[in-house]
Amino acid sequence: MPVDCIHPKPGLEVASLTDIGRQRVNNEDSRLYWEPDSDEEFARKGRLAVIADGMGGYEGGQEASRLAVETVRFVYDRDFSDDPQNALVTGLRSAHDTIQRFAAQHPQFTGMGTTCTALSIVERQLYFAHIGDSRLYLLRGGATSRLTRDHSYVGRLVESGIVRSEDAESHPQRHILTAALGSGHEVIPHTPEQPVPLETGDVLVLCTDGLWSVVGEAELSRIALAEPPPEACLKLVNAALERGGPDNVTVIILRVASN
Repeated sequence: MPVDCIHPKPGLEVASLTDIGRQRVNNEDSRLYWEPDSDEEFARKGRLAVIADGMGGYEGGQEASRLAVETVRFVYDRDFSDDPQNALVTGLRSAHDTIQRFAAQHPQFTGMGTTCTALSIVERQLYFAHIGDSRLYLLRGGATSRLTRDHSYVGRLVESGIVRSEDAESHPQRHILTAALGSGHEVIPHTPEQPVPLETGDVLVLCTDGLWSVVGEAELSRIALAEPPPEACLKLVNAALERGGPDNVTVIILRVASN
């Protein structure tokens, strides 16, 4: 299980890992880390990371998640206009349209869709756009903050006070999504009201539900903070597999380093 050890420009440590899990026959997750090549473009656009968890049958989920991460990267790079947040939202909406067009052209993929969580870091300011139930965590010191909210049936029950947040991750209906790229007429991504300032030592964890549904926040935070990103990715995925690996497992870890 080789960890993807990425070598970004100074100021960040990055690694990612995906695994099919113990009970699936194919991997419907996709992930991406990207930086512009030129220093001038890097100063404007910063860094981009995207994770997606597809759905829609044997090949439909794979195609949906692949289209999502590739479209977000293409749009973020091509249509960037000095507004990282807007570029991310435009990328997710374009991915939604692309997936729907692909499904219309390939009827065997009717019903395909995907979660998608995309972040960018420009001059230590964090931006993100999110649809579905993949997650983005910010780990700072001893505190763990989940920056995204699940677009799921159980997520709505938690927000309405019917289900306790600590019970949500084991709820039998936790996988029912209320929003996904490729599903419905339009998508309204969850975004922060303001960019999140990052500090040296901060750790960002992007993961699909194959990880967070079986590895609790406390354990996830402990491992991600204690280990360098490559080792943390491996330990987290192994922890999910040891608990049965009921779903594909994908994680990207980004640690803010001194420049």
